Parts: sequence; structure tokens; C-alpha cells
Amino acid sequence: MATDVCEMMCQSSLRAVRRVLVAHHSNAATKKEFDKNFVFDDSSKTTLHRKVIMKIALAILATASTAGAFVPMSNKNAPVVRMSEDEMTEAPVEETAPRAPTGPVMSQSLPFMEVNPVLDGSMPGDVGFDPLGFAKTKEDLFNYREAEVKHARLAMLAAAGWPLSELYDKKFANLLGLPAVLDKTDRAPSVLNGGLGKISPVYWALCLAGAAAIDLWGIKKASQEPGYFPGNYGFDPLGMYPKNEAAQKRMQLAEIKNGRLAMIAITAFAVQELVTQSGVVDATPLFFKPIDTVMREYANSGYYIPE
Repeated sequence: MATDVCEMMCQSSLRAVRRVLVAHHSNAATKKEFDKNFVFDDSSKTTLHRKVIMKIALAILATASTAGAFVPMSNKNAPVVRMSEDEMTEAPVEETAPRAPTGPVMSQSLPFMEVNPVLDGSMPGDVGFDPLGFAKTKEDLFNYREAEVKHARLAMLAAAGWPLSELYDKKFANLLGLPAVLDKTDRAPSVLNGGLGKISPVYWALCLAGAAAIDLWGIKKASQEPGYFPGNYGFDPLGMYPKNEAAQKRMQLAEIKNGRLAMIAITAFAVQELVTQSGVVDATPLFFKPIDTVMREYANSGYYIPE
């Protein structure tokens, strides 16, 4: 009777072990191997065999239950993925290049200074030049570029008109019977040279009216025209503005570069005439007069020109 009870306990233990193994190893081969090794038949019902089998079953049950405590619970509905030994080989790890340390962006125009974050390079001629930090927002940058384009265009006209006035003012004044506005050293009127009182008030009124009209036209274009950019007044009587976007950017860049150079040049004209007390045409005649006229003037000034 005790033997039968022991056998029943052993069989129950083996069934429990089988359930645990089946739960963790849903493999037909594992089930078949278990049944082959641990199924009791009549030939194995000796007391010795029963004791050995019972001890083995209890040991397996204890081991399986202890190991099961460390196995994480899995979702029964989750698919089971089995990998062969070939598939379990370690995949090569791709080496990624180390990221460059992110730091402050330096200005192209002033490499020793950090660029103003508002200057993102989207505008032609934007090389990060804002050492005093005037542009606080995109709106500020837009307004400053609008003013820069206006001053650049005015400076280009002035850089051409200044020497032309010194060349032809007296001729046109004599032709129209008006007094010349150049001084005795042939310098054009300016804030530094003086002589602005000789200019007719009508001229100043026309200048103010023209500037106001241009400003009003620009405000209207900016408020009504989509895609407006600073200085885009639609003035192109000769049709020279290209249709290609890349060519348009190049022309806008050329305009702002020449305008900046003209602003420097017109300032240099005024300073030069103040310092030298002579007109820019007389100081650098090679740029403004025919070569034969220049050579003749040099000869009359004491220079010897071999024939």
C-alpha cells in the first residue's frame, strides 16, 4: 500500500514536471523524450526503481520550480521566435562616426565673433555681419535689409553722379545761364565740402517727393505682393532680371555687393576731397577722363612725355 502511494506521488510529480517543461518548451521532441525516459511500466515497478524514480522526480520538480521563479512572464498571445545556431551568430555592429561637437557658429565676415542667430544666410549677401547685434528678430532683419537696399541704390547713383557733376557742372551751367555749384577747386557740394546752400530748394523738394513716392510704393508692394523680398519694386524696364531662381539670387547678390562698395566709395569721395582740398576727378583723372586728355594735363603740369 505504501509503495502504491509512493508510486502515485511519483507519477503525480512526474506529471507536474512534464507540465512545467511543456509550458517552457513547447516542443514535440521534448515531450516525446520526457515520456520515453519517465513513463512507468510493469517491469519498472520494483521498490528500488520506484524510490530512485521518485527521488529523481522530486529533484526535477524542485529544480524546475526554482528555475521558473527567475523566468519572466510572457504573453501567451505573443509569437514564439526560435533561432537556429547559425542565426544566433552575433551581428556585426556598425561603427558610427563620432558626432562633431556642436558649438557657436562663427561669422564669415568676422571669424573671431559668433554670428547673430537671426542671420541665417537666407538673404543674398548675408555673411553674418552684425557686430552690434541690431537685428533682434526676423522682422528687424527684413527692415534693415530694405533700408540697406535703398541706401545701396542711392549710393550707386551718387558714386556715378559725383564725378560726373565735377566734369560737366560748369558746362551745363554755362549752357543754361545758371551759376555753377562747384567751388574754386572744382569740388562738388557736400556736408564736408560745404556749398549745399547753392542748391535750389526746388531740387530738394523734388528729392523728398521722389523718396516718399518710392517708400509708399515699396510699402504697398510688401503688403500686397506674396513672396516680396526687400527692394523688389518690380522696376525692370529693360527686362534684365532673369527668370531662373539661381540667376535671380546671383543678380541680387551682385546688386547688394556693388551697393555696399558704392556706399564706401561715396564716403571716401567726401573724405578725400576734405583732406586733399581737390575734386576726385582732379585727384584721379585716369578714371574719369580720356587718356589723351590726361597725358596732356600731365605734360602741362611739368611732366615730360617723350614722342
